[in-house]
Amino acid sequence: MPPSRARVPARRKMAKTTGSPKARGREHVRPRLGVVVVEPLAVVRAGLGMLIGDLPDMQVLAEAGTADECLAAVRRIRRSRLVVLVGLGLPGEHDSLWLIGTLRERYPHATILVSGAGADATTISRGLFLGADGYLDKDVDPAEFLQAIRQAARGEVVLAGAPVDWVGSLADGFDRTRHVESRLTRREHQVLQVAAEGLTAREIARYLGVRERTVTTHLGRIYGKLGVNSRVGAVIEAARSGLVTVGSPERE
Repeated sequence: MPPSRARVPARRKMAKTTGSPKARGREHVRPRLGVVVVEPLAVVRAGLGMLIGDLPDMQVLAEAGTADECLAAVRRIRRSRLVVLVGLGLPGEHDSLWLIGTLRERYPHATILVSGAGADATTISRGLFLGADGYLDKDVDPAEFLQAIRQAARGEVVLAGAPVDWVGSLADGFDRTRHVESRLTRREHQVLQVAAEGLTAREIARYLGVRERTVTTHLGRIYGKLGVNSRVGAVIEAARSGLVTVGSPERE
């Protein structure tokens, strides 16, 4: 019999790799979620900053106490995944609702969340209408608060802490806001916003750069569209719909 030949183990094909082990590890690390905390109360702002802190999956990129500080901070941030947590009650010329609308217009891909303590359904509806992706009540469990931020960043609409029986009210408020706003032209909306601050027709005209007669004409049309017969009635109807915030100027 011919001598048997030794079997040579087949060579295993090794997968080609490039770069150092550290570089290869970084390829699979997803960037952390960036959060901007906007809160009028310094103590609450600091508390939220500590809660979010420097978690493995998210970090606080900036803190702001006013709408203008927030816009300045967001303008400097370069992040594909960004959540802006807007607290209600911001001081100054630009309130929280104005900031939500401005952020949505300037940064359409950012996630915007309204944060409050026992906010009413109308205010929450207005925030959602202006572009917020959800509402977080400051009285919820911290773990639920953080999880809601993660869910919103994934594209989910969150209502953390809002009473279950409010869902219908929120929907009604959203529809009411949309119904009232759809009936007014942009200029009529501007006139109504300034009128809600208590300005006279002459002062409104000076601010908008139009004639006083033009303002009174707009007011008359507003009364007719809203089914009221006075400026007070128009402001009350708009406030109920969340279209304006009485006493909170929105002028730039």
